[in-house]
Amino acid sequence: MKKIINSMLTVSFLAYGVSTAAQEKKSLSLDEAVMLGIQNSKNLKIDEAKIQEATANYLEARNSRLPSLKVSGSALALANADVNLKIVQPSENGGSSPKANSAFYGNVAASLPLFTGGRIKYGIQSAEYLVEAAKLSTENDKIAIAYNVSQAYNNLFKASQAIRVLQENLSASQKRDESFQRLEDNGIIARNDKLKANLQTSNIELQLLEAQNNYNIANINMDLLLGLPESTEIQIDETYINELAADQPVPYYLTKALENRKDIQALDYQLKAADLAIKSAKAESLPTVALTGGYIAADIPKILTVVNAANIGVGIQYNIDNLWKKNSSLLKAQARERQLSANNDLLNDQIKLEVNRDYQNASFAGKKIGVYEKAASQANENYRVTKNKFDNGLATITELLDADAAQITANVNVVNAKADAALAYRKLLQISGILILR
Repeated sequence: MKKIINSMLTVSFLAYGVSTAAQEKKSLSLDEAVMLGIQNSKNLKIDEAKIQEATANYLEARNSRLPSLKVSGSALALANADVNLKIVQPSENGGSSPKANSAFYGNVAASLPLFTGGRIKYGIQSAEYLVEAAKLSTENDKIAIAYNVSQAYNNLFKASQAIRVLQENLSASQKRDESFQRLEDNGIIARNDKLKANLQTSNIELQLLEAQNNYNIANINMDLLLGLPESTEIQIDETYINELAADQPVPYYLTKALENRKDIQALDYQLKAADLAIKSAKAESLPTVALTGGYIAADIPKILTVVNAANIGVGIQYNIDNLWKKNSSLLKAQARERQLSANNDLLNDQIKLEVNRDYQNASFAGKKIGVYEKAASQANENYRVTKNKFDNGLATITELLDADAAQITANVNVVNAKADAALAYRKLLQISGILILR
């Protein structure tokens, strides 16, 4: 079994070495990784398209208050139409009326809205609010992406640290195996005790294989998030785990969240747009007034020619069916406003829960560091004492190996706790809307 495991580990190390040699190495701090993730985010490209769509709707709304100008023309072939112009006197020789075989018609019409009940104004303001809401939603997504990249960065760091610790312990365990082999050869320890030590080494080798597999997966995930080639090996800046922990009470972070959360601000703009939509729907029951003007030219050969027929006037339009039809646009707008209002209340409750939860998680993560450091100190001292007792024949090989395993676990836990605390603090900043994107 040990030969099989050693063979697997050798092949893995060779493959890992070849893969690493072929990979391009790139050193990135956490802030650099965050900015790279934002620049290459596919979600943000979708958000950018949504902003462009909202901007186009805003331009369309603004165009509604500009004058419209339409030109039309027709050339018609008539089936020998019999035209009887009453103003033309019959011919003295009693000839028949001329036949109309064709007709040409041209029209230029202009219109400028004077009064629409405020629908144009409300439409422009509503579209402008929706543009701002789209921009704020994008900013909110940027902060979410920043945390997602931080989480992936943290996982990559933990995987790399686990590899480092396990490699150090594997080296120490292999040296111990060599020492035990000499002790067995000299008849000082039993073969069973040596095999127990060999089994411990094999277990560490398996843990190292798993850690390397986790590292490779975490590295590929980071490459995809940052828009880098999948062969890029990212080198972590380990100083990020020294970020400050939460140093303010819960009300501070809750106030910041209510003031700075982009999703709250976006929802506020959507509520303003919904209120304007209600006003616009109510204005549909009012008449519209427009200034009109135009020019008409017509020609029916041998019969009629009209030129310079310019006109200007005022047009009034009112849909009488508004008197008995339900205003469905108003009902939809009111329902939309109620929905957004309920979403706003729900979001405020959700933010209160998230801030309190993530504050507790950040506090808990910070406290765990001290506990794990104390446990690691105890585990290291326990191993030292047990090793000393074993060397003097006062402890068994099982006790020594148990102490060694506890030492490995305790040292890995300290590193993981520091990384988790840094990530928990960033999560609190994200939920509070104060995660700074440098």
